[in-house]
Amino acid sequence: MRHTIAALVENKPGVLARVASLFRRRNFNIDSLAVGTTEREDISRMTIVIKGDDRTVEQVIKQLNKLIEVIKVSDLTLNSVDRELALIKVAATTETRGEIIEIANIFRARIVDVARDSLIVEITGDEEKINAFIDLMRQYGIKELAKTGKISMARGGKIVQI
Repeated sequence: MRHTIAALVENKPGVLARVASLFRRRNFNIDSLAVGTTEREDISRMTIVIKGDDRTVEQVIKQLNKLIEVIKVSDLTLNSVDRELALIKVAATTETRGEIIEIANIFRARIVDVARDSLIVEITGDEEKINAFIDLMRQYGIKELAKTGKISMARGGKIVQI
């Protein structure tokens, strides 16, 4: 099973390397990792997606909590809002441009760049939505693709406090 872990960490050089090193030493594979500052500039939020059972996730959380720079770790696997972002450069001819734009509109994606022979489409959503859109774009020819890792936040009134 895939698990989503959120870690609030000090926003300092080397913290990401220390977290990644912890996973490497313990032989855990990271499926996705997204890092960004929070509402406080001195704190970053890491969203880490790993595969494993509940015991593995519990071990990962315990190991993360041992790092000095880690402030708080939460398991957001259940009851959270998850999003990813993708930028997709799609080959577009005068004949296919309208079809691509129509599909993008259906998926609530945005055209962010138009060139003579391509379009760049920005799409946000859960992993399934993005993968479905990418699969549809393959028929037109994907020239380039960039995806972020998952970011996640607990639903409702639950707040990850510092």
